[in-house]
Amino acid sequence: MKKYLTRRGDGAFIEMTADELMRDFEIGTEDAADRGKISPLPKDELDHLQDIFTNPNKFVSVEPGKEVPLTHDIGTLRLMGDQGNSGVGIPIGRVQGIQVHERALCADSMELGHIDYSFKPIKPVITMEQQEAENALLSTILPLFYGAMPNLGLYYSPDGPFGNPSDLLPMGKIKEAKEAQESAVEHATRDMIYISEAMSDIGIDGINFDTTGAAGDPDFKATMHAVEHLKKTTNLSIQVGMAGEFILGMHGELEYDGERLAGLYCHKQVEVAEKAGADIFGPVVNTKPSKSMAWNLGRAVTFVKACVETSNIPIHVNMGMGVGGSPVFETPPIDSVSRATKAMVEIANVDGL
Repeated sequence: MKKYLTRRGDGAFIEMTADELMRDFEIGTEDAADRGKISPLPKDELDHLQDIFTNPNKFVSVEPGKEVPLTHDIGTLRLMGDQGNSGVGIPIGRVQGIQVHERALCADSMELGHIDYSFKPIKPVITMEQQEAENALLSTILPLFYGAMPNLGLYYSPDGPFGNPSDLLPMGKIKEAKEAQESAVEHATRDMIYISEAMSDIGIDGINFDTTGAAGDPDFKATMHAVEHLKKTTNLSIQVGMAGEFILGMHGELEYDGERLAGLYCHKQVEVAEKAGADIFGPVVNTKPSKSMAWNLGRAVTFVKACVETSNIPIHVNMGMGVGGSPVFETPPIDSVSRATKAMVEIANVDGL
């Protein structure tokens, strides 16, 4: 029986028959359906996935007219950063990097981000970031976001003023751990608002809250409060990109607008983000390295399809580097990425990537 070249979730090449691919698609979609309490992919969509994977071409794409826009995170660090951060180490400035994305790579939108890509360390250098952003805005045309991570972990010791829940919880200090997280929420919210409003003052087009929820439910809660405030005080377009497929219950009892945050999968996350005022939502589905890409993409498309069906705002799914059905690899192989993105557009019906 003919075998097709594909990959594992860690990027390693493997060979699978059409029947083996279908089996993993079915197991993957059932896993997502069970975890998210959502519908699995129907037979015709599983067949479409199989067609995408058995296409003999190294690179696959969508039909003309079905293209979707792209948004970015970490911006020009893809060019400036080293290979450990999926960069290529080109010694250019950030404004020049944005110009390259606009004029050479035809990016639909772009992002300016600080090398220390979190809101807290940006606060002391915000005036310099404003100047860099203004220079970029004056020399480019494409929509320009300012991006950073909420990164609530920076507010805990040894980097921040509050006790570290990772230290307190093993000692049985649950009350103290929860109080530290609640205090961090207040400070992080204030910092995100301060920086975003400063960027709004110089004309930035939008804010990208990248890797939201990385420190669990308090991280997500702080971001939602910042989004809610900014929608009342600015005209910024706001993108919320997630850190994981479900929100970790580091606190466990935090709510936003009556919705308990711990354990929410992407189709529930987007409902909360939409209430807060987000304009674009970026769901994440984690890749399991030991499973085939067929298994990973089957479950990723299932989760994201449910997210799209729930949402009233554009869904720009996070793809690559171990999310969205792509392998866990800093520079994901194009054969895998193109198949994953085609499936997201044609089956999950995402609005962007």
